[in-house]
Amino acid sequence: MNEVVYQLAKMIDHSILHPTMTDVDLKRECEVARKYDVASVCVKPYAVKQAVEFLKASDVLVGCVIGFPAGNSAIEVKVFEAETACKDGAVEIDMVINIGKALLGDWTYITDEIKSVTNACHRNGAIVKVIFETDYVTKETDIVKLCQICTEVGADYVKTSSGFGFVKQANGDYNYVGATVPILELMKKSVGPKVKVKAAGGVRTLDQLLAVQAAGCSRCGATATITIIEDAIKRFGKQ
Repeated sequence: MNEVVYQLAKMIDHSILHPTMTDVDLKRECEVARKYDVASVCVKPYAVKQAVEFLKASDVLVGCVIGFPAGNSAIEVKVFEAETACKDGAVEIDMVINIGKALLGDWTYITDEIKSVTNACHRNGAIVKVIFETDYVTKETDIVKLCQICTEVGADYVKTSSGFGFVKQANGDYNYVGATVPILELMKKSVGPKVKVKAAGGVRTLDQLLAVQAAGCSRCGATATITIIEDAIKRFGKQ
């Protein structure tokens, strides 16, 4: 694989998170992740053990979502869920914050929550990515504050979205925006030097992946991995 293509593939956390996905889907998508040698898969909590088995003898890491997708679990439940995922073999944890508490500006609660999950992950040898859900938490001042908290408590990544943060549109439909370059740039400049940025939600093309890379992202959640990497191979070559 071309070095440029390899580096792009190693930005991707291949998402296997839709509620209707079965174990058959999980196996198929893990094979996609293996074929394209992405950074990781991001799976539902019950699927961690299976994903670890499917991806053994590969360089693809197994990640797991916590408090997903709405972030409403109690802090103690999120910690337990993270610890369980780590014991099952996950080495990356993507946690959703308590969105209502963030909108309220209860930063003491948010700090305790992120710190508790981060410490649990680090004790168990995993990194943690903190999902803000920027379709809901839209104020720049709140996003900056969340970045500061994540920096203070030692989180490894800040992340835009779950990919399920649907907002009612003017026409009555529910949809989401997900990662945008301005928000990613804001997050990048608002975190400390040890905290990385992950884009998630709405990145479905090679050009969109290149755009979030240019905005400072180290990782990107994606379901359109095949399309993105096949297009990268066509554009940048195999060798």
